[in-house]
Amino acid sequence: MRLIILTLCLFLPSTLLAEQSRPNIILLLADDLGYADLTCFGGTNPTPHLDSLAMQGTKLTQFYAASAVCTPTRASVMTGKYPLRFNIRQHFTDGPEHLPRGTVTLPKLLKQAGYVTAHVGKWHLGGLHVDENGNRKQDIPGPKEQGFDYYQCQIEQQPIRGKLGRERTLFRKGGTCLMRDGVVIKQDDPYYSKHFTDINGDYSVELIEKFSKQDKPFFLNLWWLVPHKPYEPAPEPHWSATAAEGISDDQHRFRSMVRHMDAKIGEILAKLKELGLEENTLILFTSDNGGAYEANIADFKGGKTDLHEGGIRVPMIARWPGHIPANATSEIIGSTIDLLPTFCHVAGVDFSHKTSVDGIDLMPALCRGKKLQKRTLFWQMDIYRKLQRHTPKPKPYATEIAFDGKWKLLSLDGTPVELFNISTDHREQTNLLTIHPDRAKQMASQVKSWLNEPRHGWQDDN
Repeated sequence: MRLIILTLCLFLPSTLLAEQSRPNIILLLADDLGYADLTCFGGTNPTPHLDSLAMQGTKLTQFYAASAVCTPTRASVMTGKYPLRFNIRQHFTDGPEHLPRGTVTLPKLLKQAGYVTAHVGKWHLGGLHVDENGNRKQDIPGPKEQGFDYYQCQIEQQPIRGKLGRERTLFRKGGTCLMRDGVVIKQDDPYYSKHFTDINGDYSVELIEKFSKQDKPFFLNLWWLVPHKPYEPAPEPHWSATAAEGISDDQHRFRSMVRHMDAKIGEILAKLKELGLEENTLILFTSDNGGAYEANIADFKGGKTDLHEGGIRVPMIARWPGHIPANATSEIIGSTIDLLPTFCHVAGVDFSHKTSVDGIDLMPALCRGKKLQKRTLFWQMDIYRKLQRHTPKPKPYATEIAFDGKWKLLSLDGTPVELFNISTDHREQTNLLTIHPDRAKQMASQVKSWLNEPRHGWQDDN
């Protein structure tokens, strides 16, 4: 048998062999999910399919989103760079903002290396607007221009999304404002009347089936809207399954939404197994920022729109059978800026001559337990004076972070306001600014240098 296999290999093109040996890549990105919203991270609302994914892979307990709000983090995933490199300092408003035209992105790199690429779900990086005739406007780059062969997203334009959000029907009427590959879907489309979470899960399964028939590896970038507001009741059986005494209506809605997402992820995992793709598919699951109002952020401080741990530390699960250890926990410190170099490594893509990145490849640490190089991570986010939680925003306010894996400096426009030893004080209760002034001064100098580095924003496109 071995001789037959070797003989067959002699007649296969080398490019096809290389493509078949490279793994498929799936990124599952939740929206506003708290650190402890999954039961495998300490939550109480059962998430059996994500728990199973964690059992089959590795949990990262010190993984960070590149921002405490969505758009900057999404830009970091796409580029491997700090959002500030593109002057993205807060979330986009569904207006003219966009990831700059011509940016070297993860899907572009993978596509050039022979991958088929697809984006499903929330986008929030610009370019999903329509004109008065219902045709997609071409003046702002969207998913296709940023490197995706296929995409299906909601139209991101006001007042369309705002109206559905205020009515709390953004999920249940998710198909009524859907765009697929640049075309707005009509009422006769099978996805038109579906719930948005079902749309994202079902279309992903459809794409996986389609890609399984091709001789190329695929990259599926699935960005859920769950569990972002508006909080809406998920369909049965998830609504009834999450009823509990003593919880608010919004908390019930929130739990049902998370359970619904978990079930759709289960369907994706089942499809991979059915098609024999499970062993050769790298899956990563995480969130775009820390938890909002109803989320469980464990005992961390802050939450969405705040640069304390509750706003930026997020759950992370990585599974790649035979490569990443199963039923394991890792304390390596990673960030969403690391996803591009990590994915490019497993895909065999050398991007060094095309772009520079701020992130690093996590695979040596994930697969072989190697220590990551010592580094200082940075964050910048303009002030949101309201915390998206049910508590006031912690003071003093901060707009930057420098974090070396132990010491975390928070500053306001470059001026230090708080210093914490995260290794002993992850709740950020004891401000050590006056106790370690030299360390604060040294880290503040790093922040100021970083803030002065060049930026290229969407305003510079012209």
